[in-house]
Amino acid sequence: MRRDSLFYQLFAQLPQTLFDLLGINPPQGYRFDSVELKQTAFRIDGVFVPPDPSGTAYFCEVQFQRDNSFYERFFAEIFLYLRLYRHTFSDWQAVVIYPHRQAEQVSFEPYDVLVKSDRLRRVYLNELGSPAELPLSLALMQLMVVPEAEMPRVARLLAQRSQTERAPNLEAIIELITTIVLYKFTKLSREEVLRMLGFTTEELKRTRFYQEVYAEAREEGLQQGEALVVLRLLRRRFGDLPAELEAAIRQLPSTQIETLAEALLDFATLEDLRGWLRNLG
Repeated sequence: MRRDSLFYQLFAQLPQTLFDLLGINPPQGYRFDSVELKQTAFRIDGVFVPPDPSGTAYFCEVQFQRDNSFYERFFAEIFLYLRLYRHTFSDWQAVVIYPHRQAEQVSFEPYDVLVKSDRLRRVYLNELGSPAELPLSLALMQLMVVPEAEMPRVARLLAQRSQTERAPNLEAIIELITTIVLYKFTKLSREEVLRMLGFTTEELKRTRFYQEVYAEAREEGLQQGEALVVLRLLRRRFGDLPAELEAAIRQLPSTQIETLAEALLDFATLEDLRGWLRNLG
């Protein structure tokens, strides 16, 4: 998954993020869209469309690699969009998000006037401030560029903030944090990331990952849905399970199944599972 696709997931789930970044409070009803410009090879990946024609359209690009022809392409896309869809808005603003200043192209010619005008806002994520002090939406954005060694700590901080601040779209935020961490730590499974973030069994059950697996259990019509969820998690982690282990898990009461659902995220080998089951006796 490309990093810019993570940003567009964030914008699609939480459109307010862009306006938090700009420090403005727009009217409700903005729609985030990706627009294919007809009869051209151009595509604008991030357009915030106003709810009525009297509003402002926002064009947003995420640029993590230096491209010395970026502004040439970006402004060409914007002006073609203006020509095609001018009737849908009254004004426009462009925003480019960089990880740091070194990612920006060196020369702005012949677009100096536009780059340095109020029409364009350039944002450098490493200059936004501390994730603990930023609005949660901006801290999520900054999570994508924190060093690998810092990411677990910052991700846990944001997961805790999302709950203590009673953030709207809590499930979407949990999914975004998990996806961002998975992008960085490709060898971790989704359940390992959720465990790393400190989610309890009940919170895990509210995640899309858990619900998708549990839906599979319901579709198969098994009465022991909780046990099947745990078995599927274990199979994703270790592959096919020995028959005696699977049978032992299916016989566990519901309360122990829930405890196992949380404990299994710490298991490194099947021996850890065997040891956990032995300790029940």
